[in-house]
Amino acid sequence: MNKITPHSFHIPVLGIGYSIDTPVKVAHLGISSVISLVDDMLMEKLREFYSKKFNLPFQAISEKIEDFRAKRITAYLNLVDKLAKDKFEELKTSYEQKTSDFHKYIDMLHESSQLKQKFVQLKSDWEHFDIKQWIQENLSMGSIDVNIMTKLDKENYGNHEKLPVKYNDGHAALRGFVNSELSSSVVLSAGMSPRLYNYLETFDEFYPDENFRLKKKITLKVSDHRSALIQGKYLAKKGLWVSEYRIESGLNCGGHAFPTAGFLLGPVLEEIKTNREDLISQTFELFKVALKAKNRPCPEEPLETKITAQGGVGTAEEHQFLSEHYHLDSVGWGTPFLLVPEVVNVDKQTLGLLCNAKEDDLIVSNISPLGVPFNNLRGNTKDLEKEQFIQRDTPGTPCPKKYAVLSDEFEGPTLCLASRKYQKLKIEELKASNLAGDAYQKKYNKIVEKACICVGLGTAALLVNNLETKVEKAGVSVCPGPNMAYFSEVMTLKEMVDHIYGKINVIKRTDRPHMFIKELTIYIDFLKNKMDETAWPWSEKQQEYFTTFRENLGKGIQYYKELISNVKLNIRDKKAKLMADLDKYEIQLKNLPAR
Repeated sequence: MNKITPHSFHIPVLGIGYSIDTPVKVAHLGISSVISLVDDMLMEKLREFYSKKFNLPFQAISEKIEDFRAKRITAYLNLVDKLAKDKFEELKTSYEQKTSDFHKYIDMLHESSQLKQKFVQLKSDWEHFDIKQWIQENLSMGSIDVNIMTKLDKENYGNHEKLPVKYNDGHAALRGFVNSELSSSVVLSAGMSPRLYNYLETFDEFYPDENFRLKKKITLKVSDHRSALIQGKYLAKKGLWVSEYRIESGLNCGGHAFPTAGFLLGPVLEEIKTNREDLISQTFELFKVALKAKNRPCPEEPLETKITAQGGVGTAEEHQFLSEHYHLDSVGWGTPFLLVPEVVNVDKQTLGLLCNAKEDDLIVSNISPLGVPFNNLRGNTKDLEKEQFIQRDTPGTPCPKKYAVLSDEFEGPTLCLASRKYQKLKIEELKASNLAGDAYQKKYNKIVEKACICVGLGTAALLVNNLETKVEKAGVSVCPGPNMAYFSEVMTLKEMVDHIYGKINVIKRTDRPHMFIKELTIYIDFLKNKMDETAWPWSEKQQEYFTTFRENLGKGIQYYKELISNVKLNIRDKKAKLMADLDKYEIQLKNLPAR
């Protein structure tokens, strides 16, 4: 019997360390969340911490042993799985205690939840209600999913010789997940990686068993229908099923930003909704052929395929509209959870910065050494640390973890663009170019702006748990989305969930724009900045890019106007206000230079 999914929201991956142990805190309450698999060193420290906390045996996994990265990840995920399951078993027997986790589980469900309604109905006949059996048959844990950023697939060396591809960081992370006890999804983000996708094919766990069940599932984070179809078909040809397509706003999100060519979230979700059955049927036909060719169990009907979305949602009305209008299986709430210390790891200083953050403090920056736009918070302690290095004339960081050493620009081992060694070489190269004045300073600033985020995004987990940061230092990077400007108070988990479901409203400001409008303004600003940064005269390719970008934004505006006119929107913003905003930004778009 399939159990009812408890919640219509999930907590996406938050940085590297912010949500690294979130499942331990929320999975037993039916809430799904995602762990980053970037930092095996951090996972090893937390495994030791939690083992001591719960009096569990711990044996360190040294970097000197073969395949240590994958083994560390497996060990950590198994610990998280055990702790979450133990808490869930305790919850199931705590129904007689009025303030127990069982009652917290039930209380946090949406009022319209089938599960909650069933419980209330059966509770009315308490004398004949076998609550133990009902709990066993109906309550389920939240999923403990993992995230692999496909760009972070660094090659590794042993005894000064390059190791086989399977020891690359991304490959090892995948193997660590596969070898764990988890029965959940790997969320693949940052674009398609044929090499990593091909590696998925080598694991039995990603294929249907005799009962057509998947022990390990695949979730693809995509930006539009075309990307979903291309990647879904690529994997289907290998006999691999995509169990979830997770659509994320290109710019109205946290973490790394992957801007589309002006495709806005609403039109993207509409296209995916319209083509959902076609996406499933096309991939299923390829899936069947591949499974039969491999002599594997082949279902007659497509396996479950979820469509979820995230990026900028901030009110119960937005959540409900996304869920109902686009037929989403879940909506991701990321940035607001950074203000819920009960759920994520945020140190006090960073928490204060987040509470006080306004629109101008939340910027899309170029600090990421991956060369991808990165959502950043002004004044974070990692950036302050970076500035101190620059002032001492020793820009860059020592690069203690080397997860982003991907540049082969110079001879020798690959380097990270935020490392001291790389920046020293680039500055020497710049000095030899004989540039002077503003031209020199502009190129110098571009070199030294890169920050060591693969360390900074995990450090908060150490600070919160009072663990040493000798290797990492105390600087913290944080990557909230623009939505953070409208959340200003520390919240409990209960308060956050009540806000999501409309029981309370934690947003004090009255000027928060609708998420669709906010994303539109961010895209217009992004396009304007791109135009300003591009030297005149524009090439034919540049002109074509800007024209296409502008046209796509224009189509998005027209889509929203039709949506507002034809659909009953259950949102606080009046239709007239939304229409006026769209008219205003349509004029802004038209007034951008055409050149």
